[in-house]
Amino acid sequence: MQHDHPLTLQLILERMRTVHASAQVVGVREASRTRSSYADLVDRADRLCRGLEQLGVRPGDRVATFAWNTPEHLEAYLAVPCMGAVLHTVNVRLFADQVAYVVNHAEDVVVLVDDSLVPVLEPLAERFETVRHYVVMGEGDGGSLPGAVAYEELIGSQEAGFRYPALDDRQAAGLCYTSGTTGNPKGVLYSHRSNILHAMGQCMADSLGMRS
Repeated sequence: MQHDHPLTLQLILERMRTVHASAQVVGVREASRTRSSYADLVDRADRLCRGLEQLGVRPGDRVATFAWNTPEHLEAYLAVPCMGAVLHTVNVRLFADQVAYVVNHAEDVVVLVDDSLVPVLEPLAERFETVRHYVVMGEGDGGSLPGAVAYEELIGSQEAGFRYPALDDRQAAGLCYTSGTTGNPKGVLYSHRSNILHAMGQCMADSLGMRS
């Protein structure tokens, strides 16, 4: 039996698909509440990978999220790194000039944006140098964002399943930027391995009851 696995987020995705398929995800958006299983979430993540691939996303590309804490954001958090791209979580509380700077500096090719935040991005779209597509999460539309597509339409048009590539656990999984209090924001990369080890450390107390 092979025990030497790369520590990538694909391990978490597969464990959600198999061991914990019936676990529940509860999402709250304004006054509404949704429930889904891990199995459903992983299926949607697979379809999101296909959709992003259809939009031209390739391994190593940066995919930005400008979004609140929602199940769709979790789907992106899993799908983007697992397909070999890099998830760039853009802080929704940055000033407009800083948002434009970090999106251009990261060379994001796709931005996933919550419908309620579309008005924030609309005045900045013409300043984004590398963004080719906007994917709008929620029931609202993309306003004047060029080439905007609806998240649910994008994943709903895809077949189930996705052939995930073999990844090096030291390659980039996530990217965020500092707040820029002493100059322009600076990018901070997180590897697959660091995310897994952090999760293991956080869960250690539950698994073994260890303390200092």
